[in-house]
Order: sequence, then structure tokens, then C-alpha cells
Amino acid sequence: MSEMELLFSYGTLQDTPVQIETFGRELEGYVDQLLGYKLETLLIQDQSVVDLSGKTHHPIAVFSMNADDKISGVVFKITKQELAQSDLYEVSDYKRIKAEFKSGKKAWVYVQA
Repeated sequence: MSEMELLFSYGTLQDTPVQIETFGRELEGYVDQLLGYKLETLLIQDQSVVDLSGKTHHPIAVFSMNADDKISGVVFKITKQELAQSDLYEVSDYKRIKAEFKSGKKAWVYVQA
């Protein structure tokens, strides 16, 4: 098996139908928290993303400059190819960064662009 990447989801990528459509399988992961960010809501303009998720508004992580702010979610183990596929799912309002989590591990996460 190729080298695995860690991807943190606090939104629609936790939904099994979105995982199956995006990656062709159900993902496995563990609960963790992104530190120094807060959740806001983003109106999704891309109709294909709305059709897939069933939601017109998605959560978006916004850097808060407050170390006490946390976003709970799930860290999934995915392949490099699946990471590229997740880039295609996320709209341009998001950017992918590597961040440190409460567990002390680092993972990719999509935050406000």
C-alpha cells in the first residue's frame, strides 16, 4: 500500500455518501481537534458540490488567533491519490494546509482561502 496521508474533516467529508462518491470507499479515522480555528458557514456556489453533499451551506475553518478555539472532527487515513481527489471536491473558497492537532499529530485540513 502506498504512503498514507492524514486528512482532517469537520464537515461533509464525514458523510458516507460523500466519501463513496469522492473516494469510492468509506474512510476510517479517529476523532481529533484543530486548534486556533473557529467554524463559520460558507454558501456553496458550485451546484455539483451542493448536489453531492445535499447542503447549500458548508462549514469553513477560519483562523481565529485564539489558541482556545477548537474545531472537532475526524482525521481520515487516505492515499496521496485520494488527497488529490479531495482537492477536486473542495471549492476555491478553501485552501489545504498542514496543521497540528490536539493529539500532537499533523494532518491536512481545508481552511478559509
